[in-house]
Amino acid sequence: MPVHRCQTQIIPLKGEVSDQRKNLMNEEISKMARILVIEDDEQFREMLVQMLTQDAHRVTVAHDGEEGLRLSRQVRPNLIITDILMPRMDGIETIMELARQGGDTPIIAISGGRRSISAEFNLESATLMGVKATLAKPFTRADLRQAIEQALG
Repeated sequence: MPVHRCQTQIIPLKGEVSDQRKNLMNEEISKMARILVIEDDEQFREMLVQMLTQDAHRVTVAHDGEEGLRLSRQVRPNLIITDILMPRMDGIETIMELARQGGDTPIIAISGGRRSISAEFNLESATLMGVKATLAKPFTRADLRQAIEQALG
């Protein structure tokens, strides 16, 4: 005589979302985010854009903080990745202005430093300003993915 097994599935009530489903949703969001990249170094910017688009992110680029502020209002990104040392308006000024405008978009600060200022000093300053993650240049694709997950998680 065949035995029939019945499986029970628990379906959340309307408005409830299981932890597992939340984790999957966060994972999907971090895989397909609208990201604004603010970076003045053309080669590094292009490499960063390539890494992000290969991971299915939609990327908008700005060459400095002033352009980044303008684009952040237009694009409404899920995430901003900004260099710290840039002409016209640096990353710290950009982060401060975004906060002043009441923005709550998570920010990842990146920096390679300069001869007189270390990347660590720049990134520590950005951390004090409330960024969600920091990356010292150069960084790996895995480092970038981890920072994005941390910032959007």
